[in-house]
Amino acid sequence: MKKFITILLASSLAAAVAANAAHEDPKAKKSAAKTGPVQKQNIAPKQHIVAPKQHVVAPRSTHVEKIHAQNNVNLNSTKVHQTNVSGPRLKKSTTMPASKITPNVQSQTTAKNFKSIKKQPVVTSNQLPAVQNNRKNVVAPNTKPIPNVQNIQSKYKNFKAQPKPAVIPSAQFNQNYRIAEAQNWSGPQYRAFSSYHPQWHDHGWWQANYAANLLLIAGGWYYWNSGYWYPAWGYDSAYSYYPYDGPIYTGAHRRPFDEVVADVQASLQEQGYYQGEVDGLMGPQTRQALADFQRDHGLITTAALDEPTLSSLGLG
Repeated sequence: MKKFITILLASSLAAAVAANAAHEDPKAKKSAAKTGPVQKQNIAPKQHIVAPKQHVVAPRSTHVEKIHAQNNVNLNSTKVHQTNVSGPRLKKSTTMPASKITPNVQSQTTAKNFKSIKKQPVVTSNQLPAVQNNRKNVVAPNTKPIPNVQNIQSKYKNFKAQPKPAVIPSAQFNQNYRIAEAQNWSGPQYRAFSSYHPQWHDHGWWQANYAANLLLIAGGWYYWNSGYWYPAWGYDSAYSYYPYDGPIYTGAHRRPFDEVVADVQASLQEQGYYQGEVDGLMGPQTRQALADFQRDHGLITTAALDEPTLSSLGLG
């Protein structure tokens, strides 16, 4: 029974729907037709399409500007491959600040330079050749004007030197004494210095061998031999003042060396080498002035009165 009622209700409902559709008002159809297109026009969001286009363009320009700015930063920043050619190159995406790269590059470059420098042999002072061996025995011309030699020699003719033991102490006899570096002074002009050694003899021996060539000069007895004056050690103990223990060259003629030393001191004084008193003594200040003059004129630095020095001074 229930099934029958259900079927009956369903059939009634289907018939009602069909009748409704047959009797539908044509005006409603027209209004429905008109309404359809209007709703379609309202649905098309033309304005919403334009807005997204603007939003798309703006991000593109921003992205381009960021890329451009990033490229500028990379160009201005320090790159490893520009400064360190031998080292490994970094990737393009890797950038490091210049403050961190520079010390490493400098240390690598410095190490490379040190490797490229050849080691030079170390020369000690005892391996250096003596200065005297490198010099030639040539009398160089004076670079400073020579004073009037004749006036100097006439002024100090017959000059007599006085002993000054309080200012210039006397040398003491030493039979083993040799002039330092004299063995390196080559040439016959320096043989008297390289072969010199003090001689001690009594009064009788000196008289027997050098009687005519003995002379008391400035508180000490000297003997003359082949152009040089030497101390006569032991000749007279009361007169044994010797400011310089060594040969003193005066020339071919036997002229007292205190006159010659006075001429040399005056000449060196005129040329600015000697600042002391003209006393005719071969003291330390005179010997230093001679050494300076010899060095400036290419002579062997003997710090003594030798033949080449006297000739260079124009007093030989």
